[in-house]
Amino acid sequence: QVPLEESGGGLVQARGSLRLSCAAPGRAFSNYNMGWLRQAPGKEREFVAGLHWTGLRTSYADSVKGRFTISRDNAKNTVYLQMNSLKPEDTAVYFCAQDSAFRGSRSGIHPSDYTYWGQGTQVTVSS
Repeated sequence: QVPLEESGGGLVQARGSLRLSCAAPGRAFSNYNMGWLRQAPGKEREFVAGLHWTGLRTSYADSVKGRFTISRDNAKNTVYLQMNSLKPEDTAVYFCAQDSAFRGSRSGIHPSDYTYWGQGTQVTVSS
């Protein structure tokens, strides 16, 4: 198991911002596709944002386009999810995930594209 450690969740008012972080001590992200997914109560886990291993291509769920940004700091071996203009419907547990394939070609939009997961961090947006 690759331990992925998320942080940065919390309670925020609608239209506020949060930045989630994901670190994996001892394992470089730079050659692996990374993603953020979320799961709300009673719902299936869903894709939020993906980052190609090159760092040159990102993808987003339609529901978060223009509001969320995924990025990576190779020096810190950390992946971020900047979330702006948050809405109550963004309330969920957010998971960081990593594809196990070295320089993989999976799309990253399906939960099954990822092998390693963090424990999740709760994001609650109040109206």
